Amino acid sequence: MQTMRAVMYYGPGILKVEEVPRPKAGPGEIIIKNISATTCGTDLKRYKRGYRRDRAGEAEIFGHEAAGVVYEVGEGVTRFKPGDSVVTHNTAPCNECYWCKQGQPSLCDDLVRASGAWAQYRRIPAPIVKQNSFIIPPDISYRLAAIVEPLACAVYNIEESGLKLMDVVAINGAGPLGLMQVKTAKLRGAYVIVCDSIPFRLECARKLGADVCINIDEIDDQVQAVRGVTPYGRGADIVIDCTGIPRVWEMNMNMARKGGTVMQFGGCKGGSTVTFDCDRLHYSQLTVKGIFHTVPRAVSEAFDMICRGEIPEEIFISESFSLEQAEEALISHAGGQVVKNEIRCDA
Repeated sequence: MQTMRAVMYYGPGILKVEEVPRPKAGPGEIIIKNISATTCGTDLKRYKRGYRRDRAGEAEIFGHEAAGVVYEVGEGVTRFKPGDSVVTHNTAPCNECYWCKQGQPSLCDDLVRASGAWAQYRRIPAPIVKQNSFIIPPDISYRLAAIVEPLACAVYNIEESGLKLMDVVAINGAGPLGLMQVKTAKLRGAYVIVCDSIPFRLECARKLGADVCINIDEIDDQVQAVRGVTPYGRGADIVIDCTGIPRVWEMNMNMARKGGTVMQFGGCKGGSTVTFDCDRLHYSQLTVKGIFHTVPRAVSEAFDMICRGEIPEEIFISESFSLEQAEEALISHAGGQVVKNEIRCDA
């Protein structure tokens, strides 16, 4: 049996690099020899507190963002061949369930998932090969291509917000996904306000085109600080949460203008609850939307953004670590002085 090195997740705070069986390609599948993987805020949350899909006592390969070279193709695969540089999303919808047929594939009942990305090799299921896999152009690095998954989530959120040319957008949280939404909103002509407590992240937001950056540690009232930089103090057209913090979800409601839209994008810890002013929601005619994951259309658009040079690698990806240093890469990510780190799976 042939094996590979992989970062195995055993539960919150427990990562181990182990030798595990190397996957084989089934019909319609491909095996990717991973070159670069990247750290993600979702990975960090899972490492710290677990995730709703975790099963006690079951280990699995960690991570979900990676790019590399096709190593093996399964029967029936014609779009890719061994040696192709590729990146894939980590999921694909079934296109057959009720939600897919309603045009809501992010809610697919039978969402197909790829196995963990922090390993030397990765098996990509047939639906992902068919719908959400791409050949990387020669001028795009593996580590930049690897972030197509979170970028697709950012693109999907901005699209679902209904953002129009010249809208005022307030983004709470300038982590990786917040910054990706800064860039996506600016490409659509928005005036963007960003709130965070980490100067490094706010500087990244400025470099990506944010019009106003607010350090929340330097103000008394975050809601008034945001409203104060909107036209006539009326509030933002669109307010986006990228923190996953319930009290920020609550503040978002008060940052929006009458008739505005609130996008609750950041996932809160399971069991969290929020309260809101019923009069505010009703009489201001607010639209409040929860957004989860992404859809194939947004994945393609995110990949196009990367290929067209809209996502600066030097801002989004900082240090490189080996598989054996994966935990160190996560801890560095958590420190807030990088946006993402790279894990070299071929080192």
